[in-house]
Amino acid sequence: MKRLISTLSNPKIFVYTISWMMVLVVLGTLAQRDMGLFDAQQKYFSSWIAWLGPIPTPGGRITMLLMFVNMMFFMLKPALWTWKKIGIIITHGGAILLLIGGGLTAWFSAEGTMIIEEGASSNYVVDSHLKELAIINTTPADYDQVTSVNRNQLFDNNSIHHEHLPFRLEIIEYYKNCKPHKRTSPVGGEYKGLAQNYALIRFDDEKEDNRNQPGITFKIIDAGESSNGIYSLVIGQSVPQTIHVNNSTYTLILRNQRTYLPFELELIDFKKVLHPGTGMAKSFSSDVNLIEDGISRNVLIQMNEPLRHRGYTFYQSSFSEAPGGDTTILSAVKNYGRLFPYISSLIMSLGLLMHMLVKLPKLLRTKSGRVA
Repeated sequence: MKRLISTLSNPKIFVYTISWMMVLVVLGTLAQRDMGLFDAQQKYFSSWIAWLGPIPTPGGRITMLLMFVNMMFFMLKPALWTWKKIGIIITHGGAILLLIGGGLTAWFSAEGTMIIEEGASSNYVVDSHLKELAIINTTPADYDQVTSVNRNQLFDNNSIHHEHLPFRLEIIEYYKNCKPHKRTSPVGGEYKGLAQNYALIRFDDEKEDNRNQPGITFKIIDAGESSNGIYSLVIGQSVPQTIHVNNSTYTLILRNQRTYLPFELELIDFKKVLHPGTGMAKSFSSDVNLIEDGISRNVLIQMNEPLRHRGYTFYQSSFSEAPGGDTTILSAVKNYGRLFPYISSLIMSLGLLMHMLVKLPKLLRTKSGRVA
């Protein structure tokens, strides 16, 4: 056990990990020019393995995990736990807390937007990057049964079957960026919907992720002769694909991933203040009703004054105007590690102060000895 603690608490591990993290920061920053911010972040910082060409290297998560393990084992060294090193103990404790907060943010944080028109309400947050294939049973009169296939399952040749679906899907091809191209010749009867008249052509990925147009081609099996076949969908498709299976109607949509909330926000009124003599907004705010368990509470969301509820923080982000009324765009963030940086910074500051106070008498004696 002593040998294990001695090995894993070696200060060289911390030096190597912090040095490698600096390398990742430089590589990720340079890669943003060609890959865009989101893809660079996913490749270098949110990954376990960062591939530099054909060479696998530690990604941001492994690097931070090694740093965390090194600091934890450093705290287990018996020689550390003395009064003279109380400042070092507190400082390292704050740093460990900071790493724990970063881990919580990496694993459980979520970001997206909530878009609400005046007079309407919403109970879901739309992810800005992740996509999903939503299969919606619209037959029930009082609700829609939504079955979601997330992006991790949308890969070529994958077969998808769910207990709520009376049919199977086989993914033929998923496109991160594509464009529908009108067919110049007729195809077989197995092609249906958009796929009957358009073929999806793959394009190079755009640098900014939100400029890509994802698409998917898939095959429906065991849905009956009228619905079996090959279909295509693209995000933003104006006419959704609908099929009928066993007296039920299903709508298939490729869209940004949604996270449904246990409450909803109703937009009562949207207000904006313009800069004098211009059409530019100086400030804007949303007067909303927070509805939960049948109870409504009025809340004003404005710039620098977000709404915090159930772990989510809603910021006034933007808006859009239309003849029928304004639409508010709220940024929604769920971050369990939100307070950790503040708390850990205070703890590390206290640790450094304690370390200085403990060393101060020795420094004063040394200085007085030199003067004498």
